[in-house]
Amino acid sequence: MKNIVLLVVFVLGIVFMQFVQAQSVDDIINKYIDARGGKDKLKAIQSLYMEGSRQMMGNEVLVKVTTVQGKLFRTDFELGGTIGYTIVTPTEGWSFIPMQSPKVESIPADRLKNMQGQLDITGPLVDYAAKGNKAELQGKETIEGKEAYKIKMTLNTGKEVTYYIDTKTYLLIQSRQIGAARGNNPPQEVITNYSDYNLFDGIMFPQTIANPGSGVMGGSTTFDTIVINKTIDESQYKPAK
Repeated sequence: MKNIVLLVVFVLGIVFMQFVQAQSVDDIINKYIDARGGKDKLKAIQSLYMEGSRQMMGNEVLVKVTTVQGKLFRTDFELGGTIGYTIVTPTEGWSFIPMQSPKVESIPADRLKNMQGQLDITGPLVDYAAKGNKAELQGKETIEGKEAYKIKMTLNTGKEVTYYIDTKTYLLIQSRQIGAARGNNPPQEVITNYSDYNLFDGIMFPQTIANPGSGVMGGSTTFDTIVINKTIDESQYKPAK
C-alpha cells in the first residue's frame, strides 16, 4: 500500500510539473505579446514596410522589406548600384541576385517552404498552438548581459527555433535556429539579436536586427522607416519583366 501511495504521489507530481510548465510558457508568451502592443493590434497588421541599411563585410547594403499578411514577403536590396530582390508567396518564390546569376531564378521547393514562415507578420509566437507550433520553456539564460526566458519552439514544419525573451521587458532579444546548408558547407546555427525597440502605431518593433559573426551571414541591419498597413502595389508580387 505504501508503494502504491508513493507511486500516485510521483505520478501526480509529474502531471503537476507539466501543467505548471505549460502555464508558465503561455504566461511568458502572452506577456511578450502584451509588451509588443497586444494581440489585437498585432493581428490588425495587414502589411508591413521596412526600409533601412545593413552593414556586412565592410559594405553598406540598402534594404527594403515588404510583407503582406499571408500573401507576400519581399526583400529588395541595393549594393554599389546593383539591385536585386527575393520574392516569396504562398505558392511560388523567386530570387534575382546579379552577383550570382544574371537571371531571375525560382526558389527550390524545400527552401521556399522554410521561407514561407515569413508570410506571417505576427510571427510563430502569436497563437502558436492554433498554428500547429509547440512551445517548451527551458529555463533562463543570460543573453547579451540580460536575463532571458529560453523558449524552444517546434514549428508546424518540424523546424526548431529557440527564442530568448527578456525577463524584465518581455521583449524578444535573441533567436537561434539551424540555417540551410550553403554549397559544401554544413548547416550552421544562425543567431539573431533584436534591439533598439520603438513604438510604431502603438506596436513595438526592433529597429536593429543583427547576426553576430563574419562572412555573408554576419551583419547588422538598422531600419529607420517602418510603415504599417501601407498599400502594396500588385507589381511587387512578381519578378520584374
